[in-house]
Amino acid sequence: MARRTSGDVLKEQCPSRAVLNCLADKWTVLILIALTDGAKHFGALKREVAGISQKTMTQILRTLERDGIVSRKVLPTRPPRVEYALTKLGLTLLDWVDMIRAWTEKHMGEVIAAQKKFDAANKHSQSA
Repeated sequence: MARRTSGDVLKEQCPSRAVLNCLADKWTVLILIALTDGAKHFGALKREVAGISQKTMTQILRTLERDGIVSRKVLPTRPPRVEYALTKLGLTLLDWVDMIRAWTEKHMGEVIAAQKKFDAANKHSQSA
């Protein structure tokens, strides 16, 4: 078993739990995937991450900026535009993010089949 040296997410009071909570969020993962190919303006990022509300995206980007994973740059344009990019720390997540994306896309059929099988087997308990 690998020895944990800088935190333990299994311990309730460990600060790593807050980081994990942010990174494990669906919208966070999708934003990170959208930023893998470079910096994006807020509007372009919102269009790419289909279905996310402006409020949710703003909150997640602020959290990621606070955590040092995303940088926010206000461009000197009229009107001002904001650009987001992965930081050096954020770039260390690229392999993980790509693995999550690839696994999800590769195995979605199996997951859907398992869900249907589970739902069919538990149909009688749902109607009770």
